[in-house]
Amino acid sequence: MIIPSALPEKAFLSHAPGYWRDKNVSPSDWNSSTWQLKNRVTSLAGLEEHLVLADEERAGVLLSGNKLAMAITPHYFNLIDRVDPDCPIRRQVIPRIEETLDDPAEMADPCGEDSHMPVPGLVHRYPDRVLFLVTDRCASYCRYCTRSRVVSGVGEQTMQLEHEMAFKYLEQHTEVRDVLLSGGDPLLFSDGKLEGILKRLRSIPHIEFIRIGSRIPIFLPQRITPELCQMLQRYGLWMSIHTNHPRELTTEVREGLERLANHGIPLGNQSVLLRGVNDDPDVMKSLVQKLLMCRVRPYYLYQCDLIKGSSHLRTSVSKGIEIIESLRGHTTGYAVPQFVIDAPGGGGKVPLNPDYILQRDEQRVLIRNYEGEAFEYPEPASVAATELAGVLR
Repeated sequence: MIIPSALPEKAFLSHAPGYWRDKNVSPSDWNSSTWQLKNRVTSLAGLEEHLVLADEERAGVLLSGNKLAMAITPHYFNLIDRVDPDCPIRRQVIPRIEETLDDPAEMADPCGEDSHMPVPGLVHRYPDRVLFLVTDRCASYCRYCTRSRVVSGVGEQTMQLEHEMAFKYLEQHTEVRDVLLSGGDPLLFSDGKLEGILKRLRSIPHIEFIRIGSRIPIFLPQRITPELCQMLQRYGLWMSIHTNHPRELTTEVREGLERLANHGIPLGNQSVLLRGVNDDPDVMKSLVQKLLMCRVRPYYLYQCDLIKGSSHLRTSVSKGIEIIESLRGHTTGYAVPQFVIDAPGGGGKVPLNPDYILQRDEQRVLIRNYEGEAFEYPEPASVAATELAGVLR
């Protein structure tokens, strides 16, 4: 493992077994992804054994089985503040009664995936790329999940996992060159089952680009084994991880991400803008800078989708633009993600940026920089006219 000598170790917290409140956990158990999955916190009793819950949380947990199951890996559970209901980690994974609020703007399928699904499990919205939903299970469940209608086994729909129909569709549609594996979380599969999917995709000549979308490196870094990385390396793929708060980037997470990077897997991060979690310029700056230290390029910052029961986690679009403006010019460009809204109803990703163009006409563009200073850039037609006038003189 290569760690730059200038890397500030104090920026990363370790969550080894000693931090787990059950002192009887051995290091070998703690470092086992199987043990982590078997010992997830999935009940009110499990939460109250370790945390002081707010009334809103207790009521939310009792109702969670009707919308989206609760499951929290011990690794991720260790990041939760024991007494603070506003802890940014708690807000992401512990249900709250606000999930039952009825907001008429919210939808079961806010990204319109079902309407762009030619065969079960395959979303074909963009011309040359598809989203392949290969599983409906995750290591832990985010309370703002865009697919809460189908994941975890308690949503209002059942995800149809017809892999063979998806493969046949891809073989027939030669315009598809890019496949994103998601779900659920594909890295929950065994190495063998995941390799079977990757091998089948690589057998299709026109598929050039394979990606995996996963929160496993954050929820369950123990899954990122050398064997997994060696298998993934054979298929020349990319990976998008999902982390929202700098506290999530522990030493174990960093080691897993570096292991992936050292095996030639380019890494990008997708964050969701969440109220009380990362809707703060300083928090976001810390997150993106720590991601770069983990060799992960911040890719997208999503405005929270209009998923049912998420109103308490959504913040304004203007807050997202403010955050991007606070990053641009104040940290390296590699650390600045693209802020997007996944247009409600299936319109796809729409990029949003601060207004850097102050004025524009046929002759010039008046722009401002990150410090607010104005600069003029001449349009090519204006330059050509000036050159011609000089020749005529």
